[in-house]
Amino acid sequence: MSDQPGRPDRKPFLYVVVCAAGVARDVDRLFVAARDAGWDVGVVATPQGLGFLDAAAVEARTGYPIRSGWRAPGDPRPFPDPDAIVVAPATFNTINKWAAGIADTLALGILCEAYGLGVPTAVLPAVNSLLAQHPAYAESLARLRGMGVRVSAGAPHTPKSGETAAFPWEEALELLAHGPDSAAR
Repeated sequence: MSDQPGRPDRKPFLYVVVCAAGVARDVDRLFVAARDAGWDVGVVATPQGLGFLDAAAVEARTGYPIRSGWRAPGDPRPFPDPDAIVVAPATFNTINKWAAGIADTLALGILCEAYGLGVPTAVLPAVNSLLAQHPAYAESLARLRGMGVRVSAGAPHTPKSGETAAFPWEEALELLAHGPDSAAR
């Protein structure tokens, strides 16, 4: 049940933005944790992120279609408005474009608008150590933090090929629960 005015019978809705990183194949761990915590979940994938997901499995788990492209004028909105957003895994490209205000995909447009709407947002980077050394990356993370985005406190996740067990999926909900203006639950 939502504690938001005007929506008494709706669970809080979590957008999960999925980028093109190998660990994305295990994003189901986040869906399960979110649903167990009382959230409904909808997935927004970057165009390249779509290739890392089993669309049928994601849609069966969440009950919603994966969104990746803009909808046509007059098409119904497939998701309710978000009560919170998690970007996981977040790539170097998405983090830098988001911080720069570039909204050239649906995922980035949603993230850029979330700031103006005040939607609590958490990000779990999946960036290799060489890209993480680029000065733009540190500047982008600092800008996102300055915007109120809850950034994973750990070092950039740098999985080796095929490694997925160490990605901190559970941290996403912790970031939302312990942020300065905790997300609706």
